[in-house]
Amino acid sequence: MNLSYWEIKSWLTNIDYTIVGSGIVGLNCALQLKKRFPKSNVLVLEKGVLPQGASTKNAGFACFGSLSEIIDDLKSHSEEEIIQLVKKRIDGLQLMRQNLGDKTIDYYQFGGYELFSNNDDLLEECLVQKEKINTLLKPFFKKDVYSLKENVFQFQDIKTNYIFNQFEGQIDTGKMMEALLHKTQMQGIKILNNITVKSFSEGLNDVKVKTNQFEFSASKLLIATNGFASQLLNENVKPARAQVLITKPIKNLHIKGTFHLDKGYYYFRNIKNRILLGGGRNLDFKAEETTELNQTDLIQNKLEDLLKKTILTHIPFEIDYRWSGIMGVGNQKKAIVKQINNNVFCGVRLGGMGVAIGSLVGKELADLV
Repeated sequence: MNLSYWEIKSWLTNIDYTIVGSGIVGLNCALQLKKRFPKSNVLVLEKGVLPQGASTKNAGFACFGSLSEIIDDLKSHSEEEIIQLVKKRIDGLQLMRQNLGDKTIDYYQFGGYELFSNNDDLLEECLVQKEKINTLLKPFFKKDVYSLKENVFQFQDIKTNYIFNQFEGQIDTGKMMEALLHKTQMQGIKILNNITVKSFSEGLNDVKVKTNQFEFSASKLLIATNGFASQLLNENVKPARAQVLITKPIKNLHIKGTFHLDKGYYYFRNIKNRILLGGGRNLDFKAEETTELNQTDLIQNKLEDLLKKTILTHIPFEIDYRWSGIMGVGNQKKAIVKQINNNVFCGVRLGGMGVAIGSLVGKELADLV
């Protein structure tokens, strides 16, 4: 790359902290570092034009786990681990709302609904465990989180009862990231886009960073690339693609709140009288273990089928946009926030809970330094 003396001097010299990834984690990490070290020189590198992974691609669910998801997680996590996971999600959501303000991010607590297909026994399993999970979560909410309600929506092939979570909210993902980017730049933190970090090597007192455009050194390197982490790190984190679509506006759309179906593998909500619907990763886990930001016929057809046969039966609709995002998952739900070498740190594997825990993981990553 043809860089001038001015460019090298102003953007790539005396860097105290370089953060890879300008998503929720990366920007919260940058803000926390600047707060702790006001005179420090902080540089954020982002491989996309906009934050590339899931931060600007997600459905905007401000949630901490549907009942069936928590029951499912209890099969591979202890009760104490589940309590800690949920606590982090609650704290993370609080931190995001506190940092950015409910009005700025369009935060609304309309509640969340878990729906159950007519042909499975998941509701029965949830009802057996509901009281136990409510008891586990009571210290945080002081009330029962999950309650049984009768289906007031006109969804087809769905059981007449659903599980309601009064504490679930929703946000505008675009507004959240816009506010975070604005806040970061106001603090004098530099963000360079279209820069892919190819590799890094550690010297005695610094880290040499090689990108697709230039090479430079930084005192500390913090990696916040979540689903793309395996391209730079040898950690237990795999990419998981989430495919999404949104309809054109629909008149008199009487659907309000956030909805989960099939253990949370499908999710939808009303955004300005459009239905945003995502999921279907469980149709082909292997194929969706990818960092390719495209869509497949298998999943897109299933999503359209769900719209036609379950969500918007007898209501004509047109698809306006389709997209996908990349999450970071592993065999455990706990995020990986740790020191890797003397001057290299990471905060990755958000397990599909980036909106909930991203702000907190970013802060924890900065606090490692």
